[in-house]
Amino acid sequence: MSIQNILILGIGGVGLHVAKRLTHEGHSVTIIEPNPELVRYAKENLDARTIEGNAMQVSYWKVAQAEKMDLMIATTDNDAVNMLTALIADRFGISRKIVRARTLDFGNEDSILTAEDLKIDLMVNPEESVAQEIARLILRAAANDVLDLADGQMKVLATRIHETSPLINKTLSEISQRYNAFPFRVVAIARGITTIIPRGQDIISHRDQIFILARTQDLTSLMDLMGIQQRSIQRIMILGGGLIGYRIAQLLEKTVQIKLIEDSAKQAAELASTLKYTQVLHGDGTDANVLALAGVLDTETFIATTEDNETNIISCLLAKHLMNRKNRSPQQGATGKTIALVDKEDYLVLASTIGLDIALNAKISAANEILKFIRRHELLSVAHLHGVDAEVVELVAGSHSSITRKPLYKLSSSLENSGILIGGIFREGKWEIAVGETHIQSGERVIVICNSLSLKEVRKLFH
Repeated sequence: MSIQNILILGIGGVGLHVAKRLTHEGHSVTIIEPNPELVRYAKENLDARTIEGNAMQVSYWKVAQAEKMDLMIATTDNDAVNMLTALIADRFGISRKIVRARTLDFGNEDSILTAEDLKIDLMVNPEESVAQEIARLILRAAANDVLDLADGQMKVLATRIHETSPLINKTLSEISQRYNAFPFRVVAIARGITTIIPRGQDIISHRDQIFILARTQDLTSLMDLMGIQQRSIQRIMILGGGLIGYRIAQLLEKTVQIKLIEDSAKQAAELASTLKYTQVLHGDGTDANVLALAGVLDTETFIATTEDNETNIISCLLAKHLMNRKNRSPQQGATGKTIALVDKEDYLVLASTIGLDIALNAKISAANEILKFIRRHELLSVAHLHGVDAEVVELVAGSHSSITRKPLYKLSSSLENSGILIGGIFREGKWEIAVGETHIQSGERVIVICNSLSLKEVRKLFH
């Protein structure tokens, strides 16, 4: 495994999440943070070197031995500071620089100052990251989520188990024996606040959120089996016209019909003049009468993007109730979908357990974008599964690696103990679902599903 020396500036939000993940993966992390409370938290909870100081004072860079760093990540709450630190990092010889910036005025090809000018390799905007993620989810609306893998040749489909699901109350072993017309595999289960990387004897229960790996060519058959209607979203409603709500409308308004509810009259007027194809309404989105009058009963997806966690969660639950009044059939996957923006990480899993379809966090979306960039030199791809603490990783089996020594059934005990599941393998020019008899060979591409904290063990297995 390639251990990197990484310098993180600021751990107020995005930086803290990235630091946690990178330390768990075994990288050598050094943090510069001016807030003494955050420094104390980092020292108590992270396996990282922590320096209390200002990122704009070069003396702290010298204490951090910046000249030995492979990568710098600037995630302070000040865009100007973050962009300037990239220039400082460049002077110290740090080869790769990642910057969190909320402004969209710098860093692109049309800007006065491009990313090359600023010496930035990746510029991440949390609001833009989560807005793009929500737009992708809307455009793939048949299930809660459909994730592309292996250059689009494999998919992960996420769906909720209802009372008439063909998989309910069955073990994974029974499912594989009974439904064998095409290959697929349940690779993760969200049950309450628990993430399960399943084994053969695990049982699928009512209200489980399950994640199924299948070949792209079999996705239609899988959705038919699960009773999920293949449909495109035509009408969505957005609550909150802040940066994220506005950006979602901007991304989607030429594709779908959008109604946006904003409780500030001034903000609503500004949005109405800016968004040409979106119907902007002024009102309180937590009021059932306002939602009903706005047409939520005919809406297919409701998205809450206000700055208040509780407002987003409650309004989504209310909208879900109203959307499902029209005798929609859960078995056919025709219920209205809800997406809530949730700032508190502790609320993310809670939101999905009380009836919301998807809860997203802008900081985590930005952190995932940063992690993908960092890992791209070693892993072919990494994707995070919404609603569970799990990753989908695509990588190549190294020569003489542990994973190539035995068939999977002989490695099952150690894989299960580490929270690792081998999902698919690219062999003889095509992807196939991995089974117990599969024996991975050196140089083969493999899709692995694991707990987020098990990525270090995955790397060891394949190197």
